[in-house]
Amino acid sequence: MKISTTAQAGALESNDVLVTVMPNDQGGVQIQLETKRVIFKQFGKQIEEVVRGKVSEMDVDDVIIKVQDKGALNYTIRARVQTALERALASGTRD
Repeated sequence: MKISTTAQAGALESNDVLVTVMPNDQGGVQIQLETKRVIFKQFGKQIEEVVRGKVSEMDVDDVIIKVQDKGALNYTIRARVQTALERALASGTRD
């Protein structure tokens, strides 16, 4: 599936994550991770794997996912990615 609109889920509060999804005209899944440097070094690859896993599970293609992490746990990241993708997919079907 492909999304045709931008959508968000989450918040920029402590222990949360703001996930923004948008169509990727160049194709493929691109992840833009913003977090503290120490978190990125220790957990960056794991966060990206969690995001890619949820995108793959939902069978979404050609998407840019911006992840602004504030210390969220994996289950929160998965939930935010899923919600943002569901919002983008629902918005695209109303046109």
